[in-house]
Amino acid sequence: MKLKTSFKKIALMLIIAGITFTGCKKYELGAPGNLVPKTVMEDPSLPSILVNNTWLHAEAYGNPADPMVVVLHGGPGNDYRPMLNCKELALDGYYVVFYDQRGSGLSQRHSKDVYNMKIMFDDLSGVIKYYRKSPSQKVFFIGLSWGAMLATGYINANPGDIHGAIIAEPGGFTFDDVKGYVSRARKFKLFDEGLNDALYTDQIITGKQNEHEILDYKRALSSAYAFSAGNTEGYTGPVPFWRFGAIVNSSLLEIGRKEGFNWTTNLTQYKTKVLFLYSELSTAYGREYAQKISSAYPNVQLEQINGSGHDMFFFGWNNVHPLALNYLNSLK
Repeated sequence: MKLKTSFKKIALMLIIAGITFTGCKKYELGAPGNLVPKTVMEDPSLPSILVNNTWLHAEAYGNPADPMVVVLHGGPGNDYRPMLNCKELALDGYYVVFYDQRGSGLSQRHSKDVYNMKIMFDDLSGVIKYYRKSPSQKVFFIGLSWGAMLATGYINANPGDIHGAIIAEPGGFTFDDVKGYVSRARKFKLFDEGLNDALYTDQIITGKQNEHEILDYKRALSSAYAFSAGNTEGYTGPVPFWRFGAIVNSSLLEIGRKEGFNWTTNLTQYKTKVLFLYSELSTAYGREYAQKISSAYPNVQLEQINGSGHDMFFFGWNNVHPLALNYLNSLK
């Protein structure tokens, strides 16, 4: 194992050295597009919208006059690529909106002090306002993991504004619950090969606070262990993504640790039925935890997604789609 790991380190150093010193022009490791895909700020060909003083990578599918479904990805800091199967709902009579949240995916990056929970909710309000065509147009949420938490926090603050929600494996609606879930979901062995593969570059590729390309690249590497064999979240394989947002991830987690949160204080006012999904293969979640977390909503349809783990919107979409469609149609 030591020999194998040492060989990896030496090989990586040789590759970086070759890139850096080959030719007359120095290769900038953290320059846009060299380590990770460009954001909407560097690539104007990407679909984007200006909302709440930030440029968001965003797009919509379907008839703009149909009921709107806003898809909220996980993280904080991930992107909507793993949830693109939801665009199939556009063929079912829904206007499906995707966006990479502030500082996430291919959206604009900001300094750490910009991020807070309120601005994430304000951005969501801005996205709804941007795409909504009339006050009578119904608005639904589909949220996975952190996205399900974001959806719930928004509903808690605005219970009369959202006409239905599909909530899939949120970490929790209070910080204490999230801490417990993360401790189960992110278990790893210190010398696990998947973790070593993800982290052995850390001493070679470093990044300062706002060197977003380098930090986002390292964030992607460190996530690799989540897909290793025997993972507790039930991933059956790597899930595709464009780019992770390291700064928004660390900033919101730090705020959660320092300030805490409770997004259940007003949920009793939300009388609309919520479709709450949990996966068969995630040992970190399970029916018991799903029952506990979903009980914050007064009206819940609890469903297990068979044959998939936390990746249910990617590998398990064929099982998610009919449930989601029946639920949405019942409220349409």
